[in-house]
Amino acid sequence: MAEVILNIPTENATDKSDICCIDMQTAVLDISKSSQTNEEKTAINYADLVQGMRDAFNSGKTRPIEWRIRQLKQIVKMLKETTSDIFAVLASDLRRHKFETFILEIDYTVQEIEYTIAHLKEWSVTEKPSKGLAYLFDSVEIRNDPYGVVLIIGPWNYPLQLALVPVIGAIAAGNCVVLKPSEVSLATAKYLKETLPKYVDTECFHTVLGGIPETTELLKQRFDYIFYTGSSVVGRIIQNAANKYLTPVTLELGGKSPVYIDNTVDMPMAVKRVLWGKCINVGQTCIAPDYVLCTPEVQEKFVQEAKMTIKEWYGENPQESIDLTRVIAEKQYQRLVSYLSGNGKIAVGGDVNPTEKYISPTILIDVKPTDPIMQEEIFGPILPIININNAYEAIKFINDGECPLVLYVFSKSKRVQDLFVDQIRCGSVCINDTIMHFGVETLPFGGVGNSGIGAYHGKYTYDTFTHKKGCLIRNYNKIAEFLAKNRFPPYSDTKMKILRLLLARRRIPGKKYLPYLLAFGVGVLITIGFKAILKEFNYLEEQL
Repeated sequence: MAEVILNIPTENATDKSDICCIDMQTAVLDISKSSQTNEEKTAINYADLVQGMRDAFNSGKTRPIEWRIRQLKQIVKMLKETTSDIFAVLASDLRRHKFETFILEIDYTVQEIEYTIAHLKEWSVTEKPSKGLAYLFDSVEIRNDPYGVVLIIGPWNYPLQLALVPVIGAIAAGNCVVLKPSEVSLATAKYLKETLPKYVDTECFHTVLGGIPETTELLKQRFDYIFYTGSSVVGRIIQNAANKYLTPVTLELGGKSPVYIDNTVDMPMAVKRVLWGKCINVGQTCIAPDYVLCTPEVQEKFVQEAKMTIKEWYGENPQESIDLTRVIAEKQYQRLVSYLSGNGKIAVGGDVNPTEKYISPTILIDVKPTDPIMQEEIFGPILPIININNAYEAIKFINDGECPLVLYVFSKSKRVQDLFVDQIRCGSVCINDTIMHFGVETLPFGGVGNSGIGAYHGKYTYDTFTHKKGCLIRNYNKIAEFLAKNRFPPYSDTKMKILRLLLARRRIPGKKYLPYLLAFGVGVLITIGFKAILKEFNYLEEQL
């Protein structure tokens, strides 16, 4: 992994904000400073850790559904019994109000676990897909296999939820898990390290603390699946490390999620929904609205309404509000403060306090597409507005950049909504609101292109950590063998015709047609039966 980091171009290390705070240049320095002896010692320790978990997996311990459900219930128990501890560590890391911590971290995770438990047996059932004529006498199955030992690397912005939700899916699928929480949210990382072993099976689940050196050494090990949440810069490093062993990955990254607003919307409602998405966790959310595209007329209405909304929510001085989180670290704070000069004009907010790492909810106007703030994901409480003339200009603007994680469209026009959904390639879409799609357990959540690989949530999390193993189970049926023997030499045109007939792909009627087919079959049987009874009745009549 050291080689991978060294190969990252310098501009990627300095120009991109690393959402997980793994600074590339620092990584190079830290690795180069470490002695060979220490590297070898660390590698051996991690190798032993992974091998021990692989031994536990190979023993079959994680296979029974009952065992998996028991582990999931233990995590629910942990979250409910240690709620006050969670409030404390999130307040320490982010100065987050317990309302946001409970709704966005604790309750969301509990709901995800309970939903998984309720459906796990259904998801785990062996599937019986349709089969062709050639396999009429055989059994065709799709088994749900766990991958084995998986590595989950969590971020700092939602350090509990975004670490545990992938763990839930990995456990549900029957895997062993190595969890690496972010070292930036140190209090939460320590909580997970100290608390999880009290509730879950320590042979199958392990939490690793540390920063760049520990992550680097972990990525040298052979895992069966890697799940990473964080920045695109580090996502590329994870992908490169996984390539060594052809390890499958899920990369939940980010990007600049745009908001399009037209003049058909209910402006007070639209503003509240956009600002809520931007202000929770002070914008330190991968699906936060990143920038707004609208006409100058819509911009004027938006800004005026935003001033009133911010005052309503946070008072005359938002810095005194206990409902506003703080920026996680000095590095992130300085990056965000730099956007407040030379990036358009401050229309709302713009207040800062370095002692608290406080930045007020801020709206920038007169922003140019070439300004620095438009070159990377903001990940903070600053909302720039770019002026466009119509929906087509907005679509072109978005499509000229990288694929966003989420597209937000605010319009009452179904035609406009469909236009954006059809013409923009993105991870997901939310119409007339922000963030709320994240809570729909039946929708996949994930990016595309630069915003990520793979998806999760609900059953999609289970599927992420499950290998769909196709199985054909044949027997020694004489009729089947009589037909199948046409594949054996010596070959002939007759054999080829028979095989083509047997192997032809035919459209199989879907389940929705089954009631009609059954009704038809019952009708045929009744008709045949009725005719037989009538025939018998006529015969008896003749005899009499």
